[in-house]
Amino acid sequence: MSSVAFETQRAALADVVAIPVTPFAEDGSVAQDTHRALLRRLLDGGITTLTPNGNTGEFYALTPEERRLVTELTIDEAGERAVVLVGVGHDIPTAVASARHARELGAQMVMVHQPVHPYVSQAGWVDYHRAIAEAVPELGVVPYIRNAQLTGARLAELADTCPNVIGVKYAVPDAARFAAFARDAGLERFVWVAGLAEPYAPSYFSAGATGFTSGLVNVAPAVSLNMIEALRSGDYRAAMKVWEQIRRFEELRADSGSANNVTVVKEALASLGLCRREVRPPSRALPESERVEVAAIAAGWSI
Repeated sequence: MSSVAFETQRAALADVVAIPVTPFAEDGSVAQDTHRALLRRLLDGGITTLTPNGNTGEFYALTPEERRLVTELTIDEAGERAVVLVGVGHDIPTAVASARHARELGAQMVMVHQPVHPYVSQAGWVDYHRAIAEAVPELGVVPYIRNAQLTGARLAELADTCPNVIGVKYAVPDAARFAAFARDAGLERFVWVAGLAEPYAPSYFSAGATGFTSGLVNVAPAVSLNMIEALRSGDYRAAMKVWEQIRRFEELRADSGSANNVTVVKEALASLGLCRREVRPPSRALPESERVEVAAIAAGWSI
């Protein structure tokens, strides 16, 4: 597939890249009707890029069957209204099977989760992503980078053999490192997505990002859209107004090494009556004392 054919995918990455939650039913299974309703709420709110099986969707707590189900529900619900970027990962055969499943269903892209392995070499990182990208040459491929040791040159090396590697979800919490990495890899060659959501979006946009991921968007799509509109117009003062508005919510999510990253989002949704608050171990529901604060924040946003 030519680079021209990936323009739709590239445009979809230069946007609010929503990471939907995976709601659970009372018996602990995926709540399918609730899932669809939450997806429709995002779509109706103006969101046009969805990432099923992302970290906010509790990717690592889902079974293989559940990950397939979440992919199917999302692609079916999105229809022509959104571009779908399916999260894949684990061992190479599992990631390849997930990517091919996404392709069969009509997804346009896959996001490759950072390899969860105690020993990740830079050359091995390239090999891992190459094996997945080569298995689905028709799909746009977006590596999810959380490894501060990885160099931009390695990403360029990967893309030299896999032209479908078109974007990067960069989630190392260091704006200077991001700026250097993007330039070493090729600033114009890839679409750079700020992978640490709204709190890091202004600093990463100033260094070349054109999209950002969001879990908060599940709760308040308009707030996330307000931020990207400000950043696109170069109005950093307006973007920082939104930053101030969401600061406490995101601080609660980031506390204790992001222990409650998903928990806080689901708690906010629960306070609005949109889904159950339950998360799966190793995450845990918020204690009662913190639920009130999350509910107050969610109620205060215009949604």
